[in-house]
Amino acid sequence: MARELLEGNLAMAEAAVRAGVEAYFGYPITPQTEILEWMSRRMPELGRVFLQAESEVAAINMVYGAACTGARVMSSSSSPGVSLMMEGLSYIAGTEVPVVLIDVVRGGPGLGNIAPSQGDYNQIVHGGGHGDYHSIVLAPASVQEAIDLTVLSFDLAEKYRTIAIVMADGNIGQMMEPAELPPMRPIPTTRPDWAVTGAEGRDHRVLSSIYIKPEEEEVYNLHLLQTWNRIKAEEVRYREYYLDDAEFVVVGFGTTGRIALSAVRTARAEGIPVGLIRPVTVSPFPYDQITELAKNVQGFLVVEMNSGQMLEDVRLAVAGQAPVEFYGRMGGVVPFPDEILDEIRRVSKEPLTITTDPRLSWIKRLNLARN
Repeated sequence: MARELLEGNLAMAEAAVRAGVEAYFGYPITPQTEILEWMSRRMPELGRVFLQAESEVAAINMVYGAACTGARVMSSSSSPGVSLMMEGLSYIAGTEVPVVLIDVVRGGPGLGNIAPSQGDYNQIVHGGGHGDYHSIVLAPASVQEAIDLTVLSFDLAEKYRTIAIVMADGNIGQMMEPAELPPMRPIPTTRPDWAVTGAEGRDHRVLSSIYIKPEEEEVYNLHLLQTWNRIKAEEVRYREYYLDDAEFVVVGFGTTGRIALSAVRTARAEGIPVGLIRPVTVSPFPYDQITELAKNVQGFLVVEMNSGQMLEDVRLAVAGQAPVEFYGRMGGVVPFPDEILDEIRRVSKEPLTITTDPRLSWIKRLNLARN
């Protein structure tokens, strides 16, 4: 296949089409509406289902119903729209049906704005609907990676009968880059043996998330936890850069990880022994890999387009073995490579100590820079 110039949103939509998605239900919201628009043309022309629902609440419940039939289904939205989907996502998790969701993150909280952000991290990775469950969350840093991870999300959702979410910020959704689309996959001709497809000639199948007795609910929650432990053991993904001799490590995901790589390369040219680890699965998070790095480095710098949400996972992984510093931009402000480079220079020169909350010094520095 030849590479072509593709917008991120359209690339993810077409990647889903080629991955064999059979039904799409969604509602428009910037900066992901192009996904819905692309699906409105492509799905009907292929004889597949497209439906623009009356709200995000309706869309995710349509996804839930269709997923119970064993069909490949998905939705897409952006931050406040995803918030509205959370109850439905909890029902989906509790019923163990595979579903794919694309979240193109924008600034918040509240209605916020339409600028790119990573403020959904807690909502998607540590939040979600009620109850004890986890979703697989993939964070692309380029249009090509957004394509690849969209295809992968369908495979992972089906393998583990779970929710797989591609969490891209507005930069990834709106930017254009040369990328290669995958070949078209065939639609499955059979349904899994758990799907509700009509019971003529066989026993009824029942899909439910209701366990009235607490003891039964606990057993079921333990089953979900066992599945999650398998996912943690088998599906952690990350990218490493210049870590062989690194004394300082930058941690960033998605667009911020990509920007940080530019800063790391410049710092390397200046002789600063710094490397980068970029989580691709932010859920499951590469805890073990960061724990190992912490044994041999002088400090970490976490960079995000939020107030420090992945920071808590990094601190948990480091477990006090090394200092952890933070630099972030919020509200849809995207950091420049020079900003991150300045932070790398600072941590490589200043004596670092393990602090209660590295955000306190970051807030002070950011306010001084603004004034």
